[in-house]
Amino acid sequence: MDSTGEHTSSALLGIDERPLYERLAADIRAELEREATPAGARLPSERRLVERFNVSRVTVRSALNELKAQGVLVSLPARGWAVAPGTLEGAGRLGRAHVQGFTDLARTRGLTMRSRVLEQSVRPATVQEAEQLRTAPGVPLFELRRLRYLNGLAIALEHNRLPLSVAPDLSEANFSEASLYELLRAATPSQVPRYADYSVEARNATDTERELLEIEGPVPILSATQLTFNQENQPIELTVQAYRGDRYTFHASITD
Repeated sequence: MDSTGEHTSSALLGIDERPLYERLAADIRAELEREATPAGARLPSERRLVERFNVSRVTVRSALNELKAQGVLVSLPARGWAVAPGTLEGAGRLGRAHVQGFTDLARTRGLTMRSRVLEQSVRPATVQEAEQLRTAPGVPLFELRRLRYLNGLAIALEHNRLPLSVAPDLSEANFSEASLYELLRAATPSQVPRYADYSVEARNATDTERELLEIEGPVPILSATQLTFNQENQPIELTVQAYRGDRYTFHASITD
């Protein structure tokens, strides 16, 4: 978050019935996400924020406390404010964009990622899976279920399914450490993920999800379904992800 230069906040201009501190909090959060500010990064001092946004110190303090309540910021005694660990923004474009995996997103934001493998197996593809992946029913299908962590916090459950022919060595990989997309990129040039169809919906967590994601209280799940295509426009991966709604933000830029 740049602490120098003139800044005009679109969120603080125009008609908005929200309290001023809420508008300021939304504006600060949007800038942090736009700049992909990594966890641990320090914010400018409250005095600089007062000058930059032309608001009172009470408003700045209220906005920062609001972001703390949202899990976006942490207060550092005698040192100000910093971006909290354990938050992740999934960024994408509604169209054919560069496809990133969970490991890629964590790495670009300076977060420490680890995985707990819940299931890793090879089995025949069902009729529905074969239809989605444009293959034949019964072909060997690689299936992977993992619990994903960022900076030690449970963030998401991920369920991946791929025809084993895409990368036959997948079944031998140690996915508590390995990145699925890095292995796909290393397989053959044609299997490098090119684009994906992606949909997101909010829903209540199942009992299993609440237990594995360590959810207490009314925390929603953001359920994402992704069908990934290779360089030859062939679907190669079907993924379903269940994110903790209080630790994940999905951002999309709509383009022509």
